[in-house]
Amino acid sequence: MKTVIIPEPGQVKIIDTPNPVRKKGEALLKILYGGICGSDLGTYRGTFAYASYPRIPGHEFSAEIIEIDDNEYNLSTGMIVTCNPYFNCGKCYSCQRGLVNCCISNETLGAQRDGAFSEYITMPVERIYDGKGLPAKTLALIEPFCISYHGVSRAHIKPGDNVLIIGAGTIGALASIAAKAAGANVYIADISQQKMDYAIKTFHLDGGILNNDPENFMNKVKEITDNKLFDVTIEAVGLPSTFQNCIDAATFGGRMVQIGVGKRKQDFDFTLLQKKELNVFGSRNALKKDFLALIDLVKGGSVDLQKIVTNTYALAEADKAFADFSKNAASMLKVVIKF
Repeated sequence: MKTVIIPEPGQVKIIDTPNPVRKKGEALLKILYGGICGSDLGTYRGTFAYASYPRIPGHEFSAEIIEIDDNEYNLSTGMIVTCNPYFNCGKCYSCQRGLVNCCISNETLGAQRDGAFSEYITMPVERIYDGKGLPAKTLALIEPFCISYHGVSRAHIKPGDNVLIIGAGTIGALASIAAKAAGANVYIADISQQKMDYAIKTFHLDGGILNNDPENFMNKVKEITDNKLFDVTIEAVGLPSTFQNCIDAATFGGRMVQIGVGKRKQDFDFTLLQKKELNVFGSRNALKKDFLALIDLVKGGSVDLQKIVTNTYALAEADKAFADFSKNAASMLKVVIKF
């Protein structure tokens, strides 16, 4: 079968690999669509904190069940599904408390272990979720929506809250959808005017801030909020500067959520956390309940996830997909590969 691999930063190859052999408790899946995540792009660029090489990328995907045994989840051959790609150990203190999304030994497909960008993979049956008739391309977008949804849920957003999301990429755009669904007034910031405008128009947001200068950024924050600053700020980039933006833009007694992942460190005035009495939350991965809730939400028709897809490539064009995305990240939102 054909497999996409990143042997080292800056390279993508399509190689022949053996078909996977299904073990007891696993299903054999035929991959249909796979989304290139920001972490996959970071692995390609050599900037992702959890990257090692060589690595098969991919943890956002949809698939058809080819082989499966009788199971308690009512899954059967021919179903179009998506999967939970965060493998937890089940033994650590986090797992014992049910916090499997932040398992101390977490291994996410495409990050700490090889991912799903092959024509066929095997998956434990308990990690497979019925797509309930959603299109295969839409199902490949459920996992990134879960990342955003889980992060937004950490902030306990209330109707009428003023929310600023920094980063108009896929995770930021999907976070804006989740925050809007919670009844918030949602603004988005990015260094790319094109990407920011697309998010505002497509997802009916309340406005945006072009994040091209720290002073101008804060002036706009104060203007939008009448000097009150934002009730909630959400970091969806993974850079020191955007982390600082979120701290600065959050109001006294506000909430800040860190979703973005980066390798660089930030030297900042930590006393600001005390002065503002900020509630700062990390957000990692997602939970089974997030997947199930969002499959139902999208199935209900209130969210059209395919609006975040700006580019689709064939499997044979995987190297071009990564190269194009890396060069044009300011204008490309979600890039998917059709397997």
